[in-house]
Amino acid sequence: MNPASPRITVLGSINMDLVIRCANLPAPGQTILADSAAEICGGKGANQAVAAAKVGGNVTMVGRVGDDAFAERLVDNLRQHDIACKHVHATSQSPSGVAIVAVEDSGQNSIMVVPGANGRLTTEDVEAARATIESSDILLVQLEVPVGTVLAAIKIAVAAGVRVVLDPAPAPVEFPAAILQVDLICPNESEAAAIVGHDMETIEQIDSAARELHRRGAKNVAITLGERGTLLFDGEDITLVESHKIDAVDTTAAGDAFAGALAVSWSQGNSLLDAVRFANAAGAVSASRAGAQPSMASREEIATLQNQSN
Repeated sequence: MNPASPRITVLGSINMDLVIRCANLPAPGQTILADSAAEICGGKGANQAVAAAKVGGNVTMVGRVGDDAFAERLVDNLRQHDIACKHVHATSQSPSGVAIVAVEDSGQNSIMVVPGANGRLTTEDVEAARATIESSDILLVQLEVPVGTVLAAIKIAVAAGVRVVLDPAPAPVEFPAAILQVDLICPNESEAAAIVGHDMETIEQIDSAARELHRRGAKNVAITLGERGTLLFDGEDITLVESHKIDAVDTTAAGDAFAGALAVSWSQGNSLLDAVRFANAAGAVSASRAGAQPSMASREEIATLQNQSN
């Protein structure tokens, strides 16, 4: 590990988010007038890469963009955050990934994702990035790219003794058992519920889900619960890490901020519990601001929020 600037490889999606802000999300069949629209660089993979870079990670992105007008903007944006893009490939005859994000005044959101070039990230792309993955402190993955591609990256990392952090979003209908063989899985409560197949209303049910995810292969489990904080299970102890009180503006990228910040903090030699505390603050800062990547917190902002909460 490199405590000063840990090497984080992020394999995942790169999208252009078309963000619509409105007073309330529309009901099925309802047409509403919205307040504003904006194009913001996003994608769970790219979001987490930016989150990790902003708190001191030495980040490399593995992903694909299309051959459309968005592609150059998406790659330039990553480079502006000092993210290495040698494994970000242009994809002929394919649009870049696009997400339609509706955000209501409460901060809650509804998202539709068109994968585009993200769906064409291959195991060959992973193999081309093998040396980068093997030399990383952490491999950070999500599920907006093909599951088989994610599994190939996990296999390389595990064989090289590289920690793997999985954000299982969006949770697939069929969840392959092999993808849970990771050092940490960090779902939100709805994703955890989809994987284990039961409700997540009470802390007892969330506790049960964490233990089930561990039983299925994840060495550590951190289930993010929004205002209720994060439930961490390290294979022995359950800890409920409190959230930070903030005025929610846009929760779209809070989970991505959490995952990116956690990967860096854990790689710097901090305990997993301390890394979760750091990541909780990063997620809170993100939720208090609009947009995905523009909302990501710096290390100084995270420290300020932690000090205010103590």
